[in-house]
Amino acid sequence: MAARVFHLLAAPPYRIGMAATTHTVTNQAPPLVGYDVFSSDRALAEGVERHLAPELRDGARDELSALGRTAGSAQAQEWGVLANENPPKLRTHDRYGNRIDEVDFHPSWHRLLGHAVSAGLTDAWGRPGGHVRRAAGFLVWTQAEAGHGCPLSMTHAAVPALRADPALATEWEPRLTSHVYEEGLRPASQKGGVLFGMGMTEKQGGSDVRANTTQAKPLGDGGEYLLTGHKWFCSAPMCDGFLVLAQAPGGLTCFLVPRVLEDGTRNTFRIQRLKDKLGNRSNASSEVEFDETWARRVGDEGRGVRTIIEMVAATRLDCVVGSAALMRQGVAQAIHHAAYRSAFGGLLIEKPLMKNVLADLALESEAATTLALRLAAANDSGTEEERALLRLAVPAAKYWVTKRCTPVVAEALECLGGNGYVEESGLPRLLRESPLNSIWEGSGNVQALDVLRALQREPQALDAFLQEVGKARGADHRLDGAIKNLLTELADLDGIEARARRLVERIALVLQGSLLVRWAPSEVADAFCASRLGGDWGSAFGTLPHTLNLSSVVERARARV
Repeated sequence: MAARVFHLLAAPPYRIGMAATTHTVTNQAPPLVGYDVFSSDRALAEGVERHLAPELRDGARDELSALGRTAGSAQAQEWGVLANENPPKLRTHDRYGNRIDEVDFHPSWHRLLGHAVSAGLTDAWGRPGGHVRRAAGFLVWTQAEAGHGCPLSMTHAAVPALRADPALATEWEPRLTSHVYEEGLRPASQKGGVLFGMGMTEKQGGSDVRANTTQAKPLGDGGEYLLTGHKWFCSAPMCDGFLVLAQAPGGLTCFLVPRVLEDGTRNTFRIQRLKDKLGNRSNASSEVEFDETWARRVGDEGRGVRTIIEMVAATRLDCVVGSAALMRQGVAQAIHHAAYRSAFGGLLIEKPLMKNVLADLALESEAATTLALRLAAANDSGTEEERALLRLAVPAAKYWVTKRCTPVVAEALECLGGNGYVEESGLPRLLRESPLNSIWEGSGNVQALDVLRALQREPQALDAFLQEVGKARGADHRLDGAIKNLLTELADLDGIEARARRLVERIALVLQGSLLVRWAPSEVADAFCASRLGGDWGSAFGTLPHTLNLSSVVERARARV
């Protein structure tokens, strides 16, 4: 009897004859699932149309839409969750005590990688419109899960570095650009496709790779060496090969290190530990030891930085694309939530203040996407002028877009309120991932100093930049004023290094503004120029001028299920 009374007292209040309704779910947004990530991103889809030749557009649209539907599916989203909830595990030895240095991944990781490789996300070089198509695909697919983008990026980026040695390129390039993914450590010649990683950073040097101490001892005159040393950050240690830097007799040199030798034996590649990282949990980053590890020289001795810089330039552009993907997913989630969630008598998306926040976030996302595709198109063009533009624009874009990623994702998370702070929303994973691209491949200061070097040593880079932004001159007085102010800053070299971040920020904003003025709808270009270039903006998102057409900006950025 006492137990029965306690049960009645503890139960939620109800009236006799009425069913309890305390667990009825109302006013919650449905999951953003079952949609085409590509086609619903109008800025991205329009950019692909703009930068591809007419005969390539239909095929690219079909490919990217198919990839977008998979990226937006419940299955792909579940793969992303599982790959992060079950991070990679290092196995240094087998059960018998033999050194094996293997990394085990959850099956979802392999599914993500396999789909990405089959979609051609390591294949761009020499393919008509290849860089635009690949960049768009990378932006779409990594919205499902960002961590596995690391080996995809490095595999894609290894191609131009290997071309410093035509024989190596002939041997390895077909494997790198293959649309076949095969997991497991075997000789590269026995696999339908391979993945590449990179090992430049050492604990005593960091970004100062010329301070590297790993030694390379030549084995005769055939380009073979034995490497001995330690790499503090070696990305994606499960890959089939790596480009690394080491000190040869002639100076710092680039080398190709295979994980498995052609006779089937394991190359000496001792994984000391996996890094315990803030985000990027699905991906393995490691410390490795080389102890007379066999390697092939890539390029000439003493020209290691010049050889591997081609790889670095490509991965830096992927940092821009990857950050644009994180921003886009955050903005899509925020707008989707606001379109279904009601508060204070109406939908959040209809509230003027929330609309201002969403429009501000959408501007940042569209500007990042538009810039990323423009730089990918410059890679496809390959003209001297476009290469000069990339020399200045890639580090500037890498600096600015990757720095904007974290505040955009954080504000998008806040749009969901407490729901956004809960892991199930997916926004915490985006937030943990968001600082990575600003750090990887050279942090902000490294990018700013690289821009200064381009300005000081390669005047053609500045000429190409000015010609590019000049195409929009006269279309918006705020853009014209920003270009004029930038030229004034460039003319004053006094204390230029201390001002480098400010200068690079202006370069990136002027470039983004010029692209939006030329190609985006008037309401988007107007809002961007008024806020980012005209100074009519606060210190946080949601401070756009209230007279702008914010509804159109938000609707343009909305993902349609």
